[in-house]
Amino acid sequence: MYESHFDLPTADGDMATWIIRPDGDGPWPVVLFLMDAPGMRQEIRDMASRLATAGYYVMTCQQYYREVREFNVFDNGERDRMFALMDNLSNAMVNRDCASLIGHARGDDAADATKVGVVGYCMSGPFAIMAAAQHNDCVRAAASFHGVRLVTDTDDSPHLHLDAIDGEVYVGAAETDSYAPPEMINAFSEALDGSSAAGRVEWYPGTHHGFAYAQRPQYDRAASERHWERLHDLFRRQLH
Repeated sequence: MYESHFDLPTADGDMATWIIRPDGDGPWPVVLFLMDAPGMRQEIRDMASRLATAGYYVMTCQQYYREVREFNVFDNGERDRMFALMDNLSNAMVNRDCASLIGHARGDDAADATKVGVVGYCMSGPFAIMAAAQHNDCVRAAASFHGVRLVTDTDDSPHLHLDAIDGEVYVGAAETDSYAPPEMINAFSEALDGSSAAGRVEWYPGTHHGFAYAQRPQYDRAASERHWERLHDLFRRQLH
């Protein structure tokens, strides 16, 4: 596997970025792997690597770069700081970051940036959906797992932008999740069904928020492996 770590210039500053892809010339379809709220850490890079082994040019980044160089709540225990950093991010900010990532990929012969997938977890679930709407010229698939804020009362609520998506959407929801309660997931599902976007919402029985991450206390191995199966199926169908 090939790995690269560098600072990617953006309109808002230098964003620590990692690229992980198979050896060889490619070009490989691009996947943007958006981090969860606890922050950038080796676990995320390991998950990005697992995805890359299936034949993808995976890009992940430190989304809190506007305020901190590094942050990992599992190392520092600063939960209040985590929530503040998370709340200071917006869909518009992450859409700009995704534009920077896609722009870099377009300049790399190893990447096929005409076929882009986006996956988000926790706080980045809505970012993945919004990236598909904002960058519908190239994003062919977007997945959210235990994603929050999929339905809000603001104009940039993801459920209001589904008609702009020219690709497939997948939402994997935990059965018990105070950050993404059933009424929100059901409202998003209804909006998806009523939109022109293709996709589906799937419940993961017996799970809690964070089930996909092995180092989070809510980890559920069977559900996490199902999440990998769904993610690979989505990207295989839409990006190859």
